[in-house]
Amino acid sequence: MNKMQHRIKWGILFVPIFIGGLFLFSLLLMLLWNAVLPAAVPAIKAIGYWQAMGIFALSKILFGFNKGWGGRRGQWKQRMQEKWGTMKEMEQKWDNMTSEEREHFKAEWKSRCGGRWTRGAKNDSSSMAAE
Repeated sequence: MNKMQHRIKWGILFVPIFIGGLFLFSLLLMLLWNAVLPAAVPAIKAIGYWQAMGIFALSKILFGFNKGWGGRRGQWKQRMQEKWGTMKEMEQKWDNMTSEEREHFKAEWKSRCGGRWTRGAKNDSSSMAAE
């Protein structure tokens, strides 16, 4: 079987599965919507099947197609590991730092992230007045 026949075979299998999944997901969306939202928010009414499919299509248009469940999480994690190494390697680097290096590291991250969001930070009335 050549490459083109293989793609046609998979296309013929994929299209009905995709369409079936679309209809099934719309049905699940309708059932979940009707079970949860009208009971929780009285102003919201139950929806029909085609309305559920429309909501699904609208959400895909607004929030994007083909992102999968993880989005870009894997790429972010891979970039972090390339730059900093694994957690074990980072812990070893931290253990091997001198106290001066640790203080420098903390100060740099505090300046990057802003000191007011750190744990145990005391409220400075002068910085609060400036905001």
